[in-house]
This record gives sequence, structure tokens and C-alpha cells, in this order.
Amino acid sequence: MSELNSIFESMFYTTKGLERWIADCAVSGLAGMLPIAPGRPKLSVMADISAEENIALFALLAERPHKMTWPAIASEVALRGSAVDIWNELHPPTFEGMSDGGGYLSDATEQLQSWAQGGFDVISVLDDRYPASLREIHELPPVLFMRGKVHHDEIGVSVVGSRTASARAISIAENVAGGLVDRGISVISGLAAGIDTAAHLTTLAAGGRPIGVIGTGINVAYPAANRDLHQRVADAGALISQFFPGAPPRRQHFPMRNAVMSGIGRASVVVEASEHSGARIQARLAVDHGRPVILTDLVVNGTEWGRAMIGRPGVHVASSTAETMAVVEEVVSADVLPNESLPVLSLGD
Repeated sequence: MSELNSIFESMFYTTKGLERWIADCAVSGLAGMLPIAPGRPKLSVMADISAEENIALFALLAERPHKMTWPAIASEVALRGSAVDIWNELHPPTFEGMSDGGGYLSDATEQLQSWAQGGFDVISVLDDRYPASLREIHELPPVLFMRGKVHHDEIGVSVVGSRTASARAISIAENVAGGLVDRGISVISGLAAGIDTAAHLTTLAAGGRPIGVIGTGINVAYPAANRDLHQRVADAGALISQFFPGAPPRRQHFPMRNAVMSGIGRASVVVEASEHSGARIQARLAVDHGRPVILTDLVVNGTEWGRAMIGRPGVHVASSTAETMAVVEEVVSADVLPNESLPVLSLGD
């Protein structure tokens, strides 16, 4: 199985540079190489994913027909509504059933069986448990590994920022997370030190729903000091990874994780960031996804990229939690939020 894991990793984790990766992801479908069923404008979702569908999907991910990226395969499978149909077109069935296609089906079956007792769910893009909002982005992962649960129509907002956050930034993250919990909105963040940890701890203390999106395998805690926080987030909300179990932290994982956080959330709040950071990447991806981005004055005053984003569609600058919540109200359905005035909360000194 170690050989199969290496194959999967080499296919998914190859570093081309983020810009090239995003460009590849934008190419949805098999570029005309496979027939796309007409009249399928919406992604297909199944309430009960058969074992055959999951096996066929993982076999396609390993084979990568026509050198397609994983997000492109995910888009094609979702549009067609079946990984089995695509597999059978590429590998016509025999009298005995589906063709193994050079061993890919057998390897995928063995891999899925090895995860069966892992204590996490394997949720494919065909599964109705797959977050609906994540289906709207080009970088949609073909599969999510999850502990806990994300509701299909989850209303969440990302709170992201620096690992080495200032005291004021920590205070901002805590106030924003608390404001989101007060309004019944899930708090989405990574599991890194600094802003991520502050946002999740506040959410847990307030009885809210944390959603942690990580850049490692679902069973790998990074940093190790947050192992307990991983469990608490999974118990109270959801812990999500798009990477195979056991995957270590890799530099290219974290921009991919940021794309998922942006895709799941209705908006992204960037509390504090450096000139070159994952928070910056998420802000740019959120704009590309058509999601609002809320930058604090710390970001605008402290980075050139923050100042450059002012005036771009969907980009807001907030100097108070009340301003942040006002933007959130604009993008979250009115019937989800309580019909009451928002408290004015300071971002902290």
C-alpha cells in the first residue's frame, strides 16, 4: 500500500506553482475527450454513494486520464453524476463486470478498505454530505476526509490570519468569532497557531460550531501542540482534510487548504497577515470565488497587498467588529440571522 500512497501523492501534490495550479483547476471536465451528457447544468448529488462509485472515483484519481487534474476530474464526475459511467467509457466492461483497468480498481478497493476503521468519513463530490458551497469553486476537491459533520447548507465565515499574531490581532479574532457564534454562524479556520487557534477556542467556549480545515491528512495533527484542539473541533463541529490520511504537512498543501476554506465559507475575514502568507492567498482566492473579503485595518495598514485590494469588488475594510458583522449580514440570508440589532463590539486596542 505504500507504493499506492506514493502514486497518489505524486499525482496530487506535484508542485507547479500556485498560479499554474489554479489555472489547471479552471479547466473543468475532460476537455471534450469524453462525452458530457446534455442537459446537466447542475452538479449531481447522490444521497447514498455506492461502493462502486467510490472505487471508480479513486481509480480515476490514480489513473488521471488525459493527465487531468483532480479538481477537473471532480467537476466531470459531478456533472456526469457517476464515476462508474466515466470509468466504463474509458475501460469497457468485460463479461465478468467492470474492467480493472490495469489494477486501478483493485488498488482503490484495497485503499478504501484500509480506511474503513479509521474513525473518519470519506465524502466524495457525489455525496450529499459534500458542502454545497464548495461545489461552486474551480478547485473543488474530489473527496473530503471528515471527522464530525458539515451540514449540506452550512452557513459559515472564515476567520484567518497570522500564526505569529499580535495581541490586538488575537483580540480581534476572538471578538469576530464571538460575534459569529452569537448569530448562529459557523466559524471556519485552519488549525495553526495564532489566529486560527484563537478563533476556534473562542468558538468552543461560546458553544458555537467550529469547522477546522487542515493541510495534512485527517489523522495528522499539525502543529502537534494542537492535537487536543483537533479533537475538540471534530467533536463540536467538523475537522476536514482534502488530503489522504497520513499525508504530512507540505508547503503546497496550505494554499489548497485556503481554497477550500474560501469555498466553504460565505466570506473571509483576514485579521492580520504578512506580505507573503496563506491569508493573502485566501483573500485573493475569495475574490476569484466571488466571496466577500473583510480586511481589518491591521492588514490594510501593514501590507502592500492589503492596500492594493481596496476598491476591488467584494473587498471591505473593517475597523470594528460591528462593521465586520454588517458585511456578514449582507451576504448571509436574512432568515438565518436573528431579527435583532447587532451589538457594537470593539476590535480591541
